[in-house]
Amino acid sequence: MPKKTPTRSEQEFQNLLRRLELALDASQIGVWEHDVRTNQILWDAQMHRLYQTGETMCVVPTSMWCDAIHPEDRQRAVQEFEEAVARRGAYNSEFRIILPSGAIRHLRSRAHFYVSEEGAPSFIGAEWDVTADVILNAELKNQRQVAEARARALEESNARIEYAAEHDYLTGLPNRRLFDRRFTELHADKSNSMLAILHLGLDQFKQINDSYGHAAGDAVLRAAALRITAAVPGSSLVARVGGDEFVVLLWNFAGVDELTRIAADVQQRLRKKIRFGQELLQSGTSIGISWNTGRRTRNLFAESDLALYQAKKLGLNRIEFFTRQLQDELLGKRRLAEELKRGLERGEIVPYYQVQYDARTRAISGLEALARWLHPERGLLSPAAFLKIAEESGLSADIDETILRKALDDRRNWQDRGAAVPRIAVNISSARLFDPALLDGLRAMEVPPSEFAFELVETIFLDDPDERLLSNIDQIKQMGIDIEIDDFGSGHASLIGLAKLRPTRLKLDRQLVTDIVESEEQHRVVSSIIDIAKALNVAVIAEGVETEGHAEALTQLGCDMLQGYALGYPMPAAEIGKLISPTGRIPVKSGAGGRTLGVTIPAPGGLPDTIRQKL
Repeated sequence: MPKKTPTRSEQEFQNLLRRLELALDASQIGVWEHDVRTNQILWDAQMHRLYQTGETMCVVPTSMWCDAIHPEDRQRAVQEFEEAVARRGAYNSEFRIILPSGAIRHLRSRAHFYVSEEGAPSFIGAEWDVTADVILNAELKNQRQVAEARARALEESNARIEYAAEHDYLTGLPNRRLFDRRFTELHADKSNSMLAILHLGLDQFKQINDSYGHAAGDAVLRAAALRITAAVPGSSLVARVGGDEFVVLLWNFAGVDELTRIAADVQQRLRKKIRFGQELLQSGTSIGISWNTGRRTRNLFAESDLALYQAKKLGLNRIEFFTRQLQDELLGKRRLAEELKRGLERGEIVPYYQVQYDARTRAISGLEALARWLHPERGLLSPAAFLKIAEESGLSADIDETILRKALDDRRNWQDRGAAVPRIAVNISSARLFDPALLDGLRAMEVPPSEFAFELVETIFLDDPDERLLSNIDQIKQMGIDIEIDDFGSGHASLIGLAKLRPTRLKLDRQLVTDIVESEEQHRVVSSIIDIAKALNVAVIAEGVETEGHAEALTQLGCDMLQGYALGYPMPAAEIGKLISPTGRIPVKSGAGGRTLGVTIPAPGGLPDTIRQKL
């Protein structure tokens, strides 16, 4: 006998219905039924709450639903329902409604097609408020877009930073960093059997900057970048590696003839004038070239730089190739620079002193401290052997400071022995005069007022001296340190600059003194300089006094002090100490009228020729 299927009791259905109502109420989901045949809509209470109709009726007109939908969503929502009806399939839609209060809510609607036992087609569905989800998704989307925008901006910023780090801001060309990286890559690539560097330095660029301003200089640099790029093969790399320096990196070229042709083309293009406003600027370029010639070398840049230095030294607008001789000179300079640096550290740079005499009384009136190098292997070296290397390696200021410190020590030692120490003049380079730490350093040394003078030994004042230089010199004067101009009349100084600087003394260049006895013209020139100096209340020292005739002529012209080999050679501190001691002044010979020309105590056996040159 078949088993009967148990039927649910009325109570169970009531319990199930109650639970379903509670669940729907808790979830705030509204239930609706749409009779497709009669177009009748049935809403439960939750549907009325969702739409805030204020009604409780079960049957509602379709207009209640349509009119509540946001105008922008209405056509789409109705169309989606009609499509579901047409295919008798599932209905799935999401739209906005406008509540009576004007608030906008987002609803999601789901329904399934259903045919009753009587054959009536309808859709039974549910709707619920998804406004919070829509807002949250919108915020997440916005945050994602913001994050993506930030990521793109960061990527673009990094790209700009990377580009700026490897390119020159003014010309847009690669800079030294990118050049070095590309050279390393090409050098490592064995397929590149030939590499070359053309190292360019613009001629007269400083004059353009000084005469027309930095804007003109920038215009010249930009024009040069374009012209260089136009003159070289497209596969080459053009970079700006310094103020007015450019390099061209070439690989797999035809040979030295092609390098020469490219360099000549670059020179021809850069000789053409550049328009800047109403001005036509004239520049040019010197070029140094180095190529590997079958050898694998990483020193092409240094070699091309050395070749450029040689080109500039031999004259403007030249092309020079690197040679082994240049390399040997470079290595020799580097070794000497290192030795000089170590010599400074070991105290091998010392002052030798040359006496200055009063032109009228022949009494000792001053000392000039001259740098000498007590080389452990080569013996005593004059500045001619190391001054240029000192300038090129940035050691001039260190030598100046060393000589000043040792001169201060020597002065104290002489005074402790009872000597009457005259004024001491020490050289000072332009590099040190522009040093921001100079003034504080001098104050720390406690240079005694009126006992020292600084000789300006380079071309450091022109018609329009630098204001910083004049300011530093003025403060040096306020410390009681005299200012003297060395080698006056050699063409370095101007009368306008002299009037602005107002030194305590100027020193006649030795070339003016050499022919003063024989040459009437030289005699007149020196006389004019002395007259101008007197008018400015500036004392005059004559150096290069090598004969009695020199001394007499200069004294008659009104020169205040004399210095030269006729009166005394440069001597070490110990010999000077003997000379200026209370018992050390011995007259050695007389000039016209019985006046003593000078006194000197030469070193045993005479002094070597190497100390006959002065800084």
